Amino acid sequence: MLKSKISRRLIFPFLFVIIISLSLLGFYLLHFFYNENIQRKTSELTINTKIIKAFIEDARKTSSEDKIAVKIQEFSTAANLRITYLDADGKVLADSSEPAERLDNHLGRQEVQAAFEAGFGTSNRYSDTLKENMIYVALPIRESTGHIVGIVRMASSLAPIENSYIHTRRTIISALFISTLITILLGLLLAQRQIRPIRQMTEDAREITNGNLEKRLLIRTEDELEILANTINSLTTNLSKKIKESRSENHKLTLILENMDNAVMLLNAQGNITTANKQACRLFRLTPDLLQKHSINAIGSALLSDTAQEVLRSGEAKSINFHIISNGTRKTFAVFFAPCFEEDSHAVLSVFHDISILQDLSDRQSTFVTNAAHELATPLTSICGFSETLLDSELDDPVLARKFIDIIHNESQRMNRLIKDLLQLAKLDSRQYREQLQLQTLDCRLLLKTAASQLAPQISSKNQTLTLHLPETPANLHANEDLLLQLILNLLENAIKYTKKNGQIELRCQIDEAQVEIRIKDNGLGIAPADLPFIFERFYRADKSRLRAFGCGGSGIGLSLVQFLVHMFGGKIHVESELDVGTEFIIEFPRIFQQ
Repeated sequence: MLKSKISRRLIFPFLFVIIISLSLLGFYLLHFFYNENIQRKTSELTINTKIIKAFIEDARKTSSEDKIAVKIQEFSTAANLRITYLDADGKVLADSSEPAERLDNHLGRQEVQAAFEAGFGTSNRYSDTLKENMIYVALPIRESTGHIVGIVRMASSLAPIENSYIHTRRTIISALFISTLITILLGLLLAQRQIRPIRQMTEDAREITNGNLEKRLLIRTEDELEILANTINSLTTNLSKKIKESRSENHKLTLILENMDNAVMLLNAQGNITTANKQACRLFRLTPDLLQKHSINAIGSALLSDTAQEVLRSGEAKSINFHIISNGTRKTFAVFFAPCFEEDSHAVLSVFHDISILQDLSDRQSTFVTNAAHELATPLTSICGFSETLLDSELDDPVLARKFIDIIHNESQRMNRLIKDLLQLAKLDSRQYREQLQLQTLDCRLLLKTAASQLAPQISSKNQTLTLHLPETPANLHANEDLLLQLILNLLENAIKYTKKNGQIELRCQIDEAQVEIRIKDNGLGIAPADLPFIFERFYRADKSRLRAFGCGGSGIGLSLVQFLVHMFGGKIHVESELDVGTEFIIEFPRIFQQ
């Protein structure tokens, strides 16, 4: 029984409390009655002592000391008390137990001194004469003048009181022992009664833990244990319901994963492929033997495993493009990696989106632009050359000839710019070209000054005002100098082009702890809200009639090139514009701090 922790918790605290309580109560009562007996005995002795005192005071007037001693002996025999009569110096004049001459001086006795000082004295001590514990009471004997002429002392044995004390103590200890045994027996019975339903609940709970969710606890105690059992039953019911729902959802997810067009893989912290759906097994020819292996062993490329490990280290999702030859066809996938952190393991979920068709279209577009630019370069060069020759020649109608020549020259320059932009985009689309680009730390302030200086003639020709705001400290960023300058020139040329004469253009650079911000603002034509989401798309042009009325137009390539360069240098660009109020392009680049 005592092997149960609950039994020990029930029995031992109660036993401890009962034993301590009874012990304290018993010893308190024991000492209470002992002291009560002492006080009662003292009161009795005091009364008797006063009687003897009154007798001696009266007898001193008419009787001798010997007669007084005889009377004292008679009183002692009748009352069974020891009586001692002393003079003022402490000499024993008479004693009922021993001859007075055999007793020493009693002046130093505690009760005697108290009687001299306070008029009453008492003490409890061992008597060397009678060889037992005695209680003494002493009172002074006075003359009519009040002068103390002697002391009368009465003593009584404490043996009856001490025997009663010992008997009572034994009785209390016996009662305490019996109470302890009864407490243990009652505690065992109560513990057994309380433990029985708890044990039943424990057995039922173990069965539920082992998977039997249909098991219910049947406890009828009409107390907190029954409430606990009902709560566990409710918890089991809810758990069973949640598990069924989870299994159902898991089954649905399994069906979706197995039948979806996208390949899905799960990679662990070591970069090994642990799980793959049916589409992934089909595309990458994964067999059960290839699972739990590195991607370089499973599909012949380490890119997936390396990217998964990088995602786990950073804790952030990442997307990459992945190429593979499947059944003799080159396929391109946009692969999304997301970390999955659990308590005991970490993994990475990868989802493959087939973008082979989109990639093919992009490659075809890039090829077309490159070929078209090269095909147009030669005739455009001829047109520019002839137009320059005609401008230098003498014609019959110089005004008309110059008009046509100006048109030919302007259009050729426009087409030449288009070709240059197309060629530039084609180059930047080439991964090999981008890898060959040399990036360096540049002070943006110098490039802004250079761009403003190069376009100063155009600004002056339209009588426009360019305001340049530059920070006092270097605005360093990481980019290619020529391409960054081209980016700024494109935006500044647009501001000049779409701003009327006498307009205002503001070129601003500002820095903070994290970034370099470039703002190009004008008070020109503005961009319609419907056009704003599309202005960075290739070949997109706003309302042509409105631009033609304003006397300008673009190729639809410049802003696309600007956005491409901004992203290539790790920056962000956005535009704020309002029709007939102006436009502001805002570019943000990560700031570089030189050592």
